Amino acid sequence: MIRAGKTKGKTRMFSHIMVGTNDLDKAKTFYDAVLGALGVAPAVVDGQRIFYMTKTGVFCVSKPIDGKSATHANGGTIGFACASSDQADAWHAAGTANGGTTCEDPPGVREGGLGKMYLAYLRDPDGNKLCALHRM
Repeated sequence: MIRAGKTKGKTRMFSHIMVGTNDLDKAKTFYDAVLGALGVAPAVVDGQRIFYMTKTGVFCVSKPIDGKSATHANGGTIGFACASSDQADAWHAAGTANGGTTCEDPPGVREGGLGKMYLAYLRDPDGNKLCALHRM
């Protein structure tokens, strides 16, 4: 696993992010597609969990360890960095083609206190809210 700390002089904020699922195969199909659109390799499967590993962190999907049903976080969003608005659109298209549903406004430019950004939002098959973000 990648450890929290510094990467080439920059401090990383996260070591990993994990969301729950009730259907690991369905989650793998969805996340292989949306993260593949961002250049991330398919998941490594470890029993009841899947892992997407990059140089800057790890994204995991797991059946809940307590045996209860997975639920999504109300008000929570996981954002994935994109190199361009085209990549965000490809991410969004891959998600909707693989069991995700569009949420929020359609993909597009938003302006706010943090500057101009291109955003695309989806909910994964388990209802987790995701965002593809390109800072312009």
